Amino acid sequence: MQTVCLAVLATIGIAFALWWLRPVLIPFVMALFIALALGMAVDLLAAHTKLPRRVALPFVLLLGLLGLIGTGTLVTLSVSELAANSDAYGVKLAELVDQAIALAPASLRDQLGAGTSKLREIPVATIGGLLQTVSNTVFSLLSNSLIVLVFVFFMMLGADTFSRREQGTWGAIVQRVQSYLAGKIALSGVSSILVGITFIVLDVPLAMVWALLTFLLTFVPAVGVTIALLLPVPVLWLDPELSHTGFVLALAIPGGIHFVANLFEPKILGDSLGLHPITIMMALVFWTMLWGPVGALLAAPMTAVISILLERFDGSRPIAQLLAGKFSEMRSAM
Repeated sequence: MQTVCLAVLATIGIAFALWWLRPVLIPFVMALFIALALGMAVDLLAAHTKLPRRVALPFVLLLGLLGLIGTGTLVTLSVSELAANSDAYGVKLAELVDQAIALAPASLRDQLGAGTSKLREIPVATIGGLLQTVSNTVFSLLSNSLIVLVFVFFMMLGADTFSRREQGTWGAIVQRVQSYLAGKIALSGVSSILVGITFIVLDVPLAMVWALLTFLLTFVPAVGVTIALLLPVPVLWLDPELSHTGFVLALAIPGGIHFVANLFEPKILGDSLGLHPITIMMALVFWTMLWGPVGALLAAPMTAVISILLERFDGSRPIAQLLAGKFSEMRSAM
């Protein structure tokens, strides 16, 4: 009983420390996983071009930086364009309110009309201001990413540290996380590109933004795909130039893309993380509570790293086996 109490207190203490130190730990952990992904890219480039890793590293860093700048520019331009067209969205919102009132029973129309009068009177500037706030948020995220880039740069100076040739505990972490990242980046990349092409063909506003969010949210276990599908709905609903057919296609085609991706995911990823599905769901709740959206994105690989560390010690190995769902091995070890 005393051991259990100490374990609970230690868990609470560690959780508080992770929450309190999140301004430092979040950029560091993000940089660590980005460095693992870049290390994988360096290995790939060096293997195909026969270049030394020290030579391949600057090329990968440069491509990563250009990709970040290009993505930020596209997102900012898309949000600015949407803010410039805020007049049309205000008119569309008023039309939808009028249509909803017209469909209501006669006995409720007066009440609904009085209750929604303020919604009709929303000034266009308010919608534009909201969209401008989104744009400013994008700029803030890009500026906050500078500290992550600094961490990545200094981590990648020791490029061999993130190679699969590493041995021991760190080597196991590199191999397991990079296997997960390779499969997940491939699936998320293909899905986001197809979603982006679909939205561009249908002339959906913020097509590049939705494609980027699709790529990021597919890293969130279980609920990420659903969020990625629902996020564009308000913009699709208020877009005055989008037909009913276009609205249906803008929901159905991405839904089909994600459905097919989910069918292939078990075959591509396999059991790369070595975690039980329930463990991943609990990790999602735990890390989201501590670190918010970043915690949700990194919940699965961070928990996999913790599981590898727990496997290395006899006293904590049963916990690692519990996280992996190896209940029979856990009982025999205890």
